[in-house]
This record gives sequence, structure tokens and C-alpha cells, in this order.
Amino acid sequence: MAEHRSMQRAALLDAARSLLSEGGTEALTFPALAERTGLARSSVYEYFRSRAAVVEELCAVDFPVWAAEVEAAMAAASGPAAKIEAYVRQQLALVGDRRHRAVVAISASELDAGAREKIRAAHGGLVAMIVEALGEMGHREPRLAAMLLQGVVDAAVRRIELGAAEDPAAITEAAVAMALRGVRG
Repeated sequence: MAEHRSMQRAALLDAARSLLSEGGTEALTFPALAERTGLARSSVYEYFRSRAAVVEELCAVDFPVWAAEVEAAMAAASGPAAKIEAYVRQQLALVGDRRHRAVVAISASELDAGAREKIRAAHGGLVAMIVEALGEMGHREPRLAAMLLQGVVDAAVRRIELGAAEDPAAITEAAVAMALRGVRG
């Protein structure tokens, strides 16, 4: 019985990822989840009390996997500049990944204060990964620089997600250049 519930919960989360990836937060509804999984709509409520609860669980499950991929890319790089470049490139490379698209869609959805705080804490862990490299590069305020660098990454993610006129590779190169050289180009 516990294994069946676990499988159903995983199926619901996978359906939620697909819905978020395909249609954003508006597409994530309990009727749509029920249809995708073959469950009765009332059964979906046995697993999640609200749409925000689905979103919160997706973040709890997917964000650590995504962060681990960024961390692995940074670990494979040598030197602080290479680590910063890997930090930016890996996040932007993950934009097309369904897990990442779900996390991006999550940030735009209506969540309660507790869910928002959990997401902020997860993002804080991601930003903390780059603080040491920025300190090694001589930043007097590496934590502040890390927050600003993540802002550049977030802006590049939004630009790619919007299907901007620029090629995603050009957006990535611009974000890396800004991270490493500032606005001087």
C-alpha cells in the first residue's frame, strides 16, 4: 500500500512537471493532474491539499537535484573564474530541463508565505555555492556579489524562457561575460 501511494505521488509530481513545462502555472490544475494520471479528481486531494502544496513539493524534490548539477559543474572547474563560469553556464543549460522549467514556473505562482520561504532558502543555498569563488577573486563583499550574480542568471533565464529574439547561446555568452567582466563587455 505504501509503495502504491509513493508511486501515485511520483506520477502526480511528474504530471505536474509536464503541465508546468507545457503551460505554466495556469495549466497546473487538479482536474488536469487527475486526467494525466488517470486518478479521480477527489483522489488528487488525498495526496495534495492545494496547488501550492504540489508546487512546494516539486520544489523540495527538484531543486536539490538541479542544485547538485550546478555544484558538480563547479567542482569540475578549476579556479574561481572557471567556477563562476560553470555556475552561470550550468544554470542556463538547465533552462530546457522539465525540472528547471517547473522551478521557474513555481517562482511565478501564488504560494503561501511558508512555501515562498522554503524556495528562498533553497535559492540561498544555490547562491552560497558561489560566494567562496567570488571571495577568491577579490570581491570585498562576496555574498552581495553572489546575490547580484544570481540576479544576472535569473534575468538570463527569464530571457531564454520568454523565447527572446536572441539565441539562447548568445544570452548565455552575455551572462557569462557580465559575470566575469561586468558591464564593460
